[in-house]
Amino acid sequence: MSGDVNYPELTQTISKHLATLRADAPEVMQGFNDLARAATRDGVLDKKTKELIALALGVAARCDGCLGFHAQALVKLGATKQEVEETLAMAVYMGGGPSLMYSANALAAFEQFSAKHA
Repeated sequence: MSGDVNYPELTQTISKHLATLRADAPEVMQGFNDLARAATRDGVLDKKTKELIALALGVAARCDGCLGFHAQALVKLGATKQEVEETLAMAVYMGGGPSLMYSANALAAFEQFSAKHA
């Protein structure tokens, strides 16, 4: 997708569709929710660090929905733009040019949610 994505709108749209999936496939969705809760709880790594990793993985997977949801979580967890940029630098280092292009989208998502949160 282009840098013109409205990430707050995208996450709202995806959430509506996921609500339908939750009603139609409750066991699958509950399983995914349990997995997400277990993976993101505080441990040796805190939630913010785990969300930064998830954002980098969203860049690697070229997943706009992932960028939106994880950028939103990072804003709520108090991540700074500098933390996000340093994480994106690692994604670019490991993924090259394609990750550079998607890092721009990830930064746009973070900035959109930050502006909405302010």
